[in-house]
Amino acid sequence: MSQVTFAGVTQLDEFRWMLPREGGMRVPGILIADRPLLEKMLSDRTPDQVRNAAHLPGILEASIAMPDAHWGYGLPVGGVVATGLDDGVVSPGAVGYDIGCGVRLMRSRLTRADFKGLVEPLADALFREVPCGVGSEGAVRLAAGEIDKVLREGAGWAVRRGMGAASDLEHCEEAGVLADAEPGSVSEGARGRGRNQLGTLGSGNHFLEVQEVSEVYDEAAAQALGLEAGTVTVMIHCGSRGLGHQVCTDYVREVSRRLGAWGITLPDRQLACAPTASPEGRRYLGAMRAAANFAWANRQCIAAGVRRAFERVLGRGAGPMGLTLVYDVAHNIAKFENHTVSTGPVRCLVHRKGATRAFPPGHPDVPAAYRALGQPVLVPGDMGRYSFVLLGSAGSMKHAFGSTCHGAGRQMSRTQAVRETRGRDLVEELREAGVVVRYEGRDTLREETSEAYKDAAQVVRVCEGAGLSRRVAKLRPFLVVKG
Repeated sequence: MSQVTFAGVTQLDEFRWMLPREGGMRVPGILIADRPLLEKMLSDRTPDQVRNAAHLPGILEASIAMPDAHWGYGLPVGGVVATGLDDGVVSPGAVGYDIGCGVRLMRSRLTRADFKGLVEPLADALFREVPCGVGSEGAVRLAAGEIDKVLREGAGWAVRRGMGAASDLEHCEEAGVLADAEPGSVSEGARGRGRNQLGTLGSGNHFLEVQEVSEVYDEAAAQALGLEAGTVTVMIHCGSRGLGHQVCTDYVREVSRRLGAWGITLPDRQLACAPTASPEGRRYLGAMRAAANFAWANRQCIAAGVRRAFERVLGRGAGPMGLTLVYDVAHNIAKFENHTVSTGPVRCLVHRKGATRAFPPGHPDVPAAYRALGQPVLVPGDMGRYSFVLLGSAGSMKHAFGSTCHGAGRQMSRTQAVRETRGRDLVEELREAGVVVRYEGRDTLREETSEAYKDAAQVVRVCEGAGLSRRVAKLRPFLVVKG
């Protein structure tokens, strides 16, 4: 197609827009969007942050924003940055504060008919079993020194203590654990914040939803994932709680002090970074992996709480209910991966902040259970509409270092959302839409109201159109627990 320039952005094809190199940018910026989503990006600081990230030493090909991208800390939420090993850096701000935050999806053989008269009791049981809110503490208590095992073993730690089955690990990205985690690189302050938070949702946009598979787009793929129209699923969205937040805080502070010594100049110090091979860079990577492992363990513990609640309310075992794991994937993480750039194959460090790995069918890093399908991608929407299950496509490797979107993406700040929903009974509005809700925190529902988010269906359509991932199923919530 002929190139069109709009608001200083050059259109490359129907779903890709380029921010040309200027000033100290080492690579161009790429925004993956249709025209309406592009206009939303242009209305906040997303393009500026994409340009800023293009200044990172050793950055490869482009600084990239997914269709759900919006302004964040340093790198926009929905940002993807890959850096080389020899001259590249690792940036804590380009991973994010909630290290290892991700989504877990459980399937079942249950239908809505199985919940007649039980939705409210189940909501109460889930709210008890899975604590939520700022500073919430869980029922999982760690013995002295045991937190190091969690940080090293990830989801496997919980499985080995009876919270789940070994098959769960076969259905997690990286089997629920990143190798080479370094618990010793996690500060005592971070350990203290996380020690009593296993099995908790936290606050903000984190949630637990009970959903119905409302639409299937690919019958064969849905069957392989164990998803059938009309059946009930459970989606969990949360991360590493206070531990991951403190790890990011600690290392942003540490590497910021060393930028001058490394000769690194950045337009935004929120992107503070360290050479990947430096002692500081290696320590951060070890601590980041440990925090990601904590997040996988946390979601594993929450899933155990979900099973307990279902068993108590429905009076059946998790096995007969078919309440098993479909997949668990992270979307705030940095990992060493093999990719192909304009100069040929490279080993690089891919930062995904609010972006999901979307490797295509046949990729060796996709778990064996799904390798023929491609990477499962779990895309939460908002509590009043729908979420999606996708599969990675070949275009993700060509255009986005094997990445796709991670959610709907905010289009309204929390402050604005609270202001614009004053006077409305959101609990009743959700009930009229068929959604029962439990929540902690005075303004939680107002901050997380549906209109604060982009339409996940639009975001997913763009990802599919751009060749990053393809739709398998749509999930509609009927019970939501919010932090």
